Amino acid sequence: MSRPAAGTTQKRLFSQRDYLAPLPIPTGEQPADVLNTIWRKNEVFLDIGSYSIGSGVMVLWPLVMMFLGLAYGFRNISPEGSVLTLSIGGVITGIPALILIQSLFRPVPLPLRFNRQRREVCVPREDGEYWIVPWESVTAAAVQHSTVSQGGRMEMGLLVIGFDNPDPNAQEGNQHFSLGFNCGGGTTAMALWECMRSYMEVGPQAVADRTARLHRPKGILATYIDDCFEAAQRKGWFLTLLWEGFFGLFIFNTLLIDVLERWKLSPPPDLPYPEISEWSKPLPPEQWAKRSPELEAAIAEREAELAANSAPASNRECHE
Repeated sequence: MSRPAAGTTQKRLFSQRDYLAPLPIPTGEQPADVLNTIWRKNEVFLDIGSYSIGSGVMVLWPLVMMFLGLAYGFRNISPEGSVLTLSIGGVITGIPALILIQSLFRPVPLPLRFNRQRREVCVPREDGEYWIVPWESVTAAAVQHSTVSQGGRMEMGLLVIGFDNPDPNAQEGNQHFSLGFNCGGGTTAMALWECMRSYMEVGPQAVADRTARLHRPKGILATYIDDCFEAAQRKGWFLTLLWEGFFGLFIFNTLLIDVLERWKLSPPPDLPYPEISEWSKPLPPEQWAKRSPELEAAIAEREAELAANSAPASNRECHE
């Protein structure tokens, strides 16, 4: 089955799809784990999880606070309006809240494991099955959709990563698997994809992570205070009190996020397959898998293109 080449874009009236792989060439964006999907990172493998309980709270909690604030503001002006606001807010936030609560009592989905020394990806499937997929066959696309209503234009998007079953005799319905990350599409999706691509093609040092949050030795309040002091050293106390203080506590409820992440992701689940434990062990450097010639050529061409695009306009005019 033919696929659009990496680096191509398909635009429609209300949608855009940027193809990122195969082959996994640079996107031009800096790696950014915007959804905290990195669960483990070392010299051999990178674990990427799709269970983002913190993102769910950060989306839902501001809506709850907004409707509570509106209801409180209407309580003296219009008691009926206050009750109506609470009712509407309960309907809008109630169903997502129930879904979020239900997910807390389900097992955490197993992560994808990217092995950079073997240049393969372990993809957990149902009933204890797993696939070992060549890295260069992985597909990725940044998908973005727009809707227009009376409230204005709204944009939604995600990063979609796809895998083909390496078994040529796989049954219909078990030949392909894809995973979506609700990160907003466009450059944000490219930045998230760059976490995986840069790890595999550049190395662990190219990708920053926040895996320390999953191994907290201190309590929740003590950790929050330490984070505030650390933030104050980077950006000053005014911005720290504004973002980590007001927005962090009241708008996004970072303390609740910390509680839930400690409950569900401390530590994050590991792959329970004995064969994968052996597969995840380090190899001697001489046994590391190499890039294909096709990928080498594609990366060189893309890096030259990015370098030309980032050159100062005066330099480009001189060449012209």
